[in-house]
Amino acid sequence: MRIVLATSNQGKIKEFKELMPQDEVYAFEELVGKMSIEETGSTFAQNAVIKAKAVYEKLNDFGAFVISDDSGISVPLFKNEPGIYSARYASVNATDKQNNSKLLNKLKETNLSFTPAFYTACIAIVFKGEVYTVHGWMHGKIIDEERGSNGFGYDPMFIPNGHDKTLGELESHIKKAFSHRSQALVLAKKILDVLAK
Repeated sequence: MRIVLATSNQGKIKEFKELMPQDEVYAFEELVGKMSIEETGSTFAQNAVIKAKAVYEKLNDFGAFVISDDSGISVPLFKNEPGIYSARYASVNATDKQNNSKLLNKLKETNLSFTPAFYTACIAIVFKGEVYTVHGWMHGKIIDEERGSNGFGYDPMFIPNGHDKTLGELESHIKKAFSHRSQALVLAKKILDVLAK
């Protein structure tokens, strides 16, 4: 199956390629070059669809499956921030370190060492002009320090339920079993398998 990922996030590209080893997986920039996609949606699903449609239209390849993922972390204590702004929480072109620092500082202001949080992933698929979306979630807590260098984004400060290590400390093959993106991808693969027949 020829899969084109509507993302330039190297962490996500690596994760998708690991999760889909049997397929031809390309980052869109490998095929159409750099392009800027403005995420103007108010939900993960809306942003995922915006990205997938933009790449699908630019690609102009009727047989390709374009997949986009929009994901982020939400903290109920902070009115579900950063949510859809996870990648640009500190500023538009913020680094993971800057985003993490902002969330860490916000947590420290509450004098709590941890608080519940959850990741959401929405995967949008565009194939032959039709759009499909699925979601996956991962619940746990954020802590007031960063631990580990595996993963990306807020992984070093998020401990998933049932574990005592952060996503930054857990090995990839362990995270693959229960991550929000893995759960969404299981559902997405069911759609892909039906569409590919």
